Amino acid sequence: MDSGEAWKLRWIDIKPENKTVDVRPTKNHNARTLPISGHLLSRLLKLPHENDRVFGCRNLDKFRYRYERMRNALSKKLDNPRIYEIAFRSFRHWKATMEYQKTKDILHVKWLLGHKRIENTLVYTHLVNFGSDDYICKVAHTVDECTLLIENGFEYVTEMDCMKLFRKRK
Repeated sequence: MDSGEAWKLRWIDIKPENKTVDVRPTKNHNARTLPISGHLLSRLLKLPHENDRVFGCRNLDKFRYRYERMRNALSKKLDNPRIYEIAFRSFRHWKATMEYQKTKDILHVKWLLGHKRIENTLVYTHLVNFGSDDYICKVAHTVDECTLLIENGFEYVTEMDCMKLFRKRK
């Protein structure tokens, strides 16, 4: 979510039974239903239910100010000035970049961010470093060999002549 979407989040938008959040769009975004982790769900549900909004601010600028105040306090407490550089939108950029690197599916990232135009989503891909296309290849003949390769981060590719082929990026 961007800061405006997070600010608009209401308690009725959280669906604990599905572990999802309905996102009401801002600017040129689309509405969407996002999955959330059980950990995030439990953290959200522990927040005070003082009004219909999850984060309680009636004003978007006050919402942003609260974030900056918490960020600055954390930076001071941890004695880490780099935390001052983390804007609210940094989390959105990080999630989009990681999701694109994981899926290589720009349309999925476009949906996740709620963008209407793919050009807006392409802004996030410049941060992705895919590394080399070089792989380590291994062959497994038994179930135990397959198990060991998977435990060591290899991915199954195919089977040829009763041998299973695996690969992992270098």
